[in-house]
Amino acid sequence: MPLYQVIVLAVVQGLTEFLPVSSTAHLFLTSWLFGWQAEALDFDIALHIGTLLAVLLYSLRDWLQIVAQGFGMRFGRDPELKHNHMLLWLLAIGSIPVGVVGMVFNKQAETTWRNPYVMGVMLILVGVLMWLAENAGRMGRNLASVDLPDAMVIGAAQALAIVPGTSRSGITITAALFRDLDRHAAARFSFLLSTPAIAAAAGKALYDMHKHGGLHAILNTTFIAGVAVSALTGCAVIAWFLRYLRGSSLRPFVYYRIIFGIIVLALAFIRRPA
Repeated sequence: MPLYQVIVLAVVQGLTEFLPVSSTAHLFLTSWLFGWQAEALDFDIALHIGTLLAVLLYSLRDWLQIVAQGFGMRFGRDPELKHNHMLLWLLAIGSIPVGVVGMVFNKQAETTWRNPYVMGVMLILVGVLMWLAENAGRMGRNLASVDLPDAMVIGAAQALAIVPGTSRSGITITAALFRDLDRHAAARFSFLLSTPAIAAAAGKALYDMHKHGGLHAILNTTFIAGVAVSALTGCAVIAWFLRYLRGSSLRPFVYYRIIFGIIVLALAFIRRPA
């Protein structure tokens, strides 16, 4: 894949992975419209590693505090995390559904479901759910109050992200709002919950590359550029989005999803083979 395509798609990945708009749909549609090939295994690995680095770079202190407290040690000063010593184990429990669903439906997610009709419908559907959550959620809870039912509901929602067009952050933030978490806490929990899933996806991609001829083939300029660009862009987006949610609603993303979904479906019908 040419370097300019890698950079463009890595920027798209970094911009859309952590916003509730579906990175899969944006990557697919960008490649589909320009006739680019974005299914190479090394490119998939680069984006997964870049995305994982982004969330780790931003939330490393949080993870150190969460892990330490999970094993009974005092570490870190975040007041919300400090009052929830079980958060590590809640995140572990919440990660189980996406692992199970991913193993069962991974083939469909990478083939038959990866089409503009599915993506367009899911963009609109999750947008509507997000709008309902914005209006129904009382938004009176933070991370200190997250409990087992929260982890199970939000974890189950994350499993739906395997369907292209859903958006991992979109569906988990929506579920968290329905559980009455405030927007900022919903997004923080969403990003923390995404870390094990993204790490597992990156690990699987690396294993697949190893099976297909070794990992030495990925150490090149385009791979490094894909990792670096998606990581830096993603980290900046996380920082901006969490600041945005302290005082603003998700409605602009609701409108964007619905309009984008309609455009995707229209393009799919227009470009459908005769």
